[in-house]
Amino acid sequence: MKIDFEKLLVKYQDESIKKLQEWIKIDSVYDETTKTQEMPFGKGVFNALDYIAKLALENGFNVDRCDNYCTEISFGEGDLISIYAHADVVPISGNWHHEPFGGEIEDDIMYGRGTSDDKGPAMAAFYALKALKENDLIKGYKVCLVIGGNEESGSQCLEHYFHTLHKPYPKYGFTPDAEFPLIYGEKGITGYSHDLDIVINKVISIKAGVASNSVIDEAHCIIQKDINLISALETFFACSDAKYQFVTGKEYDEIIVYGKSSHGSTPYFGVNAGLHLLKFLGWFTNNTDLMELADCYLEPTGRKFDLYFEGKYLHETTYNVGLISYEQGKLELIVNFRYPENCDPRIVEKKLNEFGLGKVDFHGYYGDYLLFNPELPMIKTLLKVYQEETGDEETPIMTIGGGTYARESKNTIAFGSAFPHRDDKIHSPDENIHICDYLKSQSIYARAIYELGKLD
Repeated sequence: MKIDFEKLLVKYQDESIKKLQEWIKIDSVYDETTKTQEMPFGKGVFNALDYIAKLALENGFNVDRCDNYCTEISFGEGDLISIYAHADVVPISGNWHHEPFGGEIEDDIMYGRGTSDDKGPAMAAFYALKALKENDLIKGYKVCLVIGGNEESGSQCLEHYFHTLHKPYPKYGFTPDAEFPLIYGEKGITGYSHDLDIVINKVISIKAGVASNSVIDEAHCIIQKDINLISALETFFACSDAKYQFVTGKEYDEIIVYGKSSHGSTPYFGVNAGLHLLKFLGWFTNNTDLMELADCYLEPTGRKFDLYFEGKYLHETTYNVGLISYEQGKLELIVNFRYPENCDPRIVEKKLNEFGLGKVDFHGYYGDYLLFNPELPMIKTLLKVYQEETGDEETPIMTIGGGTYARESKNTIAFGSAFPHRDDKIHSPDENIHICDYLKSQSIYARAIYELGKLD
């Protein structure tokens, strides 16, 4: 019997939209100041995990709070199919036209941090699971929907889930935290610190960025008063992609530089305010080391360090400077580094340290890349589900620079939920999800779970 999954989900549409709006209103940015043993990622993330746990209990699912690192929602018996999504979100930055935690709907688009990354896809997967359960379509297999609380800043949630709680890996799994049709490979990802002992004349402090995996869209510099500063700013930024604001103070002045945010995997789509600030300060103070450092990272693929790599499947390296700080002669850059299958990050670390511009430290972590055979039955099944549910047989499967929970589990790939040619402004102001996409992904995920449950 052929099942019309889209029709199956119609009755849940209004409820699922309302519940997503409520979830978006919870500020679930990682919060160091409210961390406790009970709330390992802070109060906001705890509240978001608590919200989805209570919703699942109300709907008759089994729920494990997993020491508040994750919320595990499960139903059924048999071979395990797992879906991994996350409730934490990146910090708010930039100029929003909609309330970041409002869940506002305008022209059938919902706005808010987490709408597309990743509360929207997570809630879509929840309602897919609810529809299957209530229509008695989970037979002979078990489904776990695992909602993590720390994907954006290290994935300690799944580390705890698998290695402390010893939860099982699935027979088949997917994470709705990327793009359709599906992702069969992800670049290796690590982060490193780049430190320089350097005196930047007249500069008291620099602070820029909110997360290492986002392009810096706002940078602040406290600087001593100088009669030439205003004219220098005007001259420099007249030829720059970034903009500036000059704020006069009683004792010191402040320079604020504005750029354009982008995901750390695609730094070339953003304008890095922090690097433009460093380049200006190098130019203004005649500090050639500072100018060279800024120029090297403003070319985000590593060419100016002579550390550009390009792989057959995972494409080119990217180096995103996501955080910058300076005080008392100490400059620190935190870099989000992503690399293809033919790049050894240990060699990159060694050569960066030989470059002559400060000390680079990967802190012993060299995250591996992820690459699956596209002919695997799981991948062919999910591709068929997407194509038959959407009619889109032209968009190819792909590899990405972004990192997902697929690298934390086994037998797991990224599957949606961003549709082709749609800009959901992930990690940027006015992040959003089209309501039609949100609803369509529910039927795709319902069918995907059902078909994987039948797969040998």
